Amino acid sequence: MDKIVVLDFGSQYSHLICRRIRDFSVYAELVPYDISMDDLLKLEPKGIIFSGGPSSVYDNDAPMPDSKIFQAELPILGICYGHQLIVNNFGGKVKRANKEYGSSLLSIDDNIDLLSGFGKTIRAWMSHGDEAEEIPNGFEIIGHTENSEAAAIANKQKTVFGIQFHPEVVHTESGTDILKNFVINVCQVKQSWTMEKFVESTIEKISKIEGNVLCGVSGGVDSTVASLLIHKAIGNRLQTVFVDNGLLRLNEPYEIEEIFTKNFEMNFEKINAQEEFLLKLKGESDPERKRKIIGEEFIRVFSKFAEKNGPYKYLAQGTLYPDVIESGVSKGPAAVIKSHHNVGGLPDSLKLEILEPLRDLYKDEVRKVGKILEIPDILLNRHPFPGPGLAVRIIGEVTDKKLEIAKTASKIVEDELQTAGVYDQVWQAYALVGDDKAVGVVGDERKYGRIVMVRVVDSIDAMTADWTRLPSGVLERISNRITNEIDEVTWVSYVISSKPPATIEPQ
Repeated sequence: MDKIVVLDFGSQYSHLICRRIRDFSVYAELVPYDISMDDLLKLEPKGIIFSGGPSSVYDNDAPMPDSKIFQAELPILGICYGHQLIVNNFGGKVKRANKEYGSSLLSIDDNIDLLSGFGKTIRAWMSHGDEAEEIPNGFEIIGHTENSEAAAIANKQKTVFGIQFHPEVVHTESGTDILKNFVINVCQVKQSWTMEKFVESTIEKISKIEGNVLCGVSGGVDSTVASLLIHKAIGNRLQTVFVDNGLLRLNEPYEIEEIFTKNFEMNFEKINAQEEFLLKLKGESDPERKRKIIGEEFIRVFSKFAEKNGPYKYLAQGTLYPDVIESGVSKGPAAVIKSHHNVGGLPDSLKLEILEPLRDLYKDEVRKVGKILEIPDILLNRHPFPGPGLAVRIIGEVTDKKLEIAKTASKIVEDELQTAGVYDQVWQAYALVGDDKAVGVVGDERKYGRIVMVRVVDSIDAMTADWTRLPSGVLERISNRITNEIDEVTWVSYVISSKPPATIEPQ
């Protein structure tokens, strides 16, 4: 299978490059920037992309690739910092410049190869401090902006290209098409990456493992898909366990048990651990500590079950690429955004190996796999739900009262979106609550009550997201129902922050 390799220099957008390339049925893999030439060649790439990054080529500790990569007879595309690396390596000059962040008009000077098919200008997203001052010998300028004379350069003989802007973000017009031009036209990659082939190869790989597998399922699409893939590979050697930790959506424990027992012919067991989880969280308000506590408690529950019902060799999880990225344990140097309870390994005491069949997939790819596996729509189309549950949608300490408010308010949000016919059109929708209160008027009396924040976002892969422009009538019904049906709430606000700079979940 043909593939593109992306060298990660620390940009939060690095993984978006892979994601965009996969959209046109080409497998793209992210690797550390310092991968050796020998290890790179073992991957048999058809082309190489240098990602952006926060560094300057003049920093003492600037990340640098193996110098042999520049001499490889492989097409190279450098993005932002990667563009500057190319300029610097081939004898050009990079200069410090005024930081440029936002949309710029890119004028196309050469509409062949990389920039073919776009006319004279496109909007391009800039995010940089350095820029090319002098381009290397053998290179030509193929695009410029008002602030960046060499915003796009090419050495067509060596098939090496550099662009100062970010084609992987949605703010760049035709950005995906630019990547496609490089991958399909320049690298001549065959479009052979499909979810059908992923399913086939994954089942084949898992079928070769020995021993029994314990899989935690949450009722979400990720863990469900993971468990079905494993079950198809090893059958009854798989044991699924659903842990009710008290932090789930309203009525969810009963719904999940019913769905699994009625639709899937696999070993399933439900464990009631509400008291244990909530007791461990008592008095804790720090979001990272809450995540850590929940992760440790999951391990304790699974350890106890494994000791009683084993032996098991593997613990399977529905870990996805975005989980790995944000936890800072991906293959590159990107910063930690937030930890994920299902990422980072298991304690030695558990004596289980990790099995993560979906670790290299994005959310939308997992849904495609789910369709292939014929998962019921009620599960397949459910909005994503965080592993730590409502603990990350409750600001401050998790209390019974805040849990009740979060569950009820979120159910109202989902119900009203269903009624309006837009539930399946948005990526995620919920309500969150904290400790802040605001004055209200109830029955002609002044009252301090809770503030509930409603969060609804549009996304493709959870790597970026934009707040959903809901009709005012839908927002009005949500607000009225929350304040009328939950006595403790006096204010309802709507979150209009996108990702970035915000995240989808508040903690």
